[in-house]
Amino acid sequence: MIPQPETRPCDLNRTLLQFVEAEFVRYKLLAERAMGQVRPDELLVRGEDGNSVAIIVWHVSGNLESKFTDLLTTDGEKSWRNRDSEFELRDVSPAEVAGKWERGWRVLFGALAELTDDDLAAPITIRGVPFRVDEALLRSLAHLAYHVGQIVLLAKSFRGDEWEYLSIPPGQSEAYNRNPVLEKSSMYAENVAKGKRG
Repeated sequence: MIPQPETRPCDLNRTLLQFVEAEFVRYKLLAERAMGQVRPDELLVRGEDGNSVAIIVWHVSGNLESKFTDLLTTDGEKSWRNRDSEFELRDVSPAEVAGKWERGWRVLFGALAELTDDDLAAPITIRGVPFRVDEALLRSLAHLAYHVGQIVLLAKSFRGDEWEYLSIPPGQSEAYNRNPVLEKSSMYAENVAKGKRG
């Protein structure tokens, strides 16, 4: 299911947040399109860096749950989070991986839906360090992009020549440039749903 950030047509002070939400959706979909090419037994296979897709999912979800639960009122590193355990080898089913993945994203999108652009300068803390909300969102997006890249590289290494490209396939740049359907993150989810790709 492609997540759609909550839209508020009458709310004009979500100008920046709508783009932030769309970019989070883009990275969620990139990871899901990559994981869709991973066989169930490969979810647990560790790459050269020691992480498997399942481990990365546990870490990403744990991070999102911790950082975005009660975003404006509690520290982003919750006392109930056990970060080190997210990197432990685990024997989990594809359904458990998908459930864990969705849980973290639900918390993120729920928190974002409650914000307006007026909240972007609000003070929060992460591990006791002061941040503004906009700083924390950029930090989280960069962290997420890093781990989505790991998932994509693992998935691509498993598929080899059978890999279905998530962006512009080799040799198709010129054709894509004539119809660049995936450039704007606000259109990304819609075009992926229609089966369009680079």
